[in-house]
Amino acid sequence: MHAGKHFTIKEVMFWTRRDIFFLLLVATIPTFLFVVGDCKWLAIPWLPIALLGTAVAFVIGFANNASYDRMWEARKSWGLL
Repeated sequence: MHAGKHFTIKEVMFWTRRDIFFLLLVATIPTFLFVVGDCKWLAIPWLPIALLGTAVAFVIGFANNASYDRMWEARKSWGLL
């Protein structure tokens, strides 16, 4: 386990090399099919992506706010002790 505060790019690339290669392969196949194979049905409209991104932002925002409120309440309770 590496518990340092700063990691070099070389260390991060070494630790995540399998994931990087897998995701690169997964991203290359549909891109190749779309550009070279002329499979235009692979195109995704922007509206569903934008709606999903907005919904995810709201959910994460509310969860973050609730988490901060719980932490602040715990801090106040600890201060009373």
